[in-house]
Amino acid sequence: MASGNGGRRSDPWSRGLRVAVLVFFTAAGISWLSQKAMSDLHVALALPLLLLIVGVGVAFDMLGTAVTAAEEPPFHARAAKKLPGTRHSLWLIRNAAAVANFSNDIVGDIAGTIGGAAAATIAVQVALWLGGDRGPGAWQELSTIVAVGLVASLTIGGKALGKEIALRRPGDVVWFVGRLLDWFERTTGLTVVPRNRSRR
Repeated sequence: MASGNGGRRSDPWSRGLRVAVLVFFTAAGISWLSQKAMSDLHVALALPLLLLIVGVGVAFDMLGTAVTAAEEPPFHARAAKKLPGTRHSLWLIRNAAAVANFSNDIVGDIAGTIGGAAAATIAVQVALWLGGDRGPGAWQELSTIVAVGLVASLTIGGKALGKEIALRRPGDVVWFVGRLLDWFERTTGLTVVPRNRSRR
């Protein structure tokens, strides 16, 4: 009995370690690719890409909050009408813990890390441009502080707004993502939500 409980206690540590290793290699790889891409892009193109990275982190954070606050009953009537996206919405709610962990702790944190690294890369380009023939000089420190601060403010502010929306209208957020997943499956032919796990 004691050994069984001990085994169960070790499961969270094992899962946490696997997630940490996964996040490390994923973040390192994506960060390297994003910095490489940013360094080869003009600032005018790199800035929208940076905003997209921040937006992805905010959107997934909103989804992670919404699935933990949403309830199933409102979707049962939609399921009876066989509305597109209902099965996906119910799956998101019934797997709220896993979805929230993936959205908030994996995608959200990776997006934040990559956003900061990308901001630093853009800051170097801006400093080189401002410094001209004299080199980046003091511009590099100033541009880095401004870029990283801007990304942090957009990320934190965006997540705060997203959480407020997700807590006020969790069903609408989940419903939107459910329909988006349904559209993605019908368009690509790929299966994101297994059918046999959407029902109890």
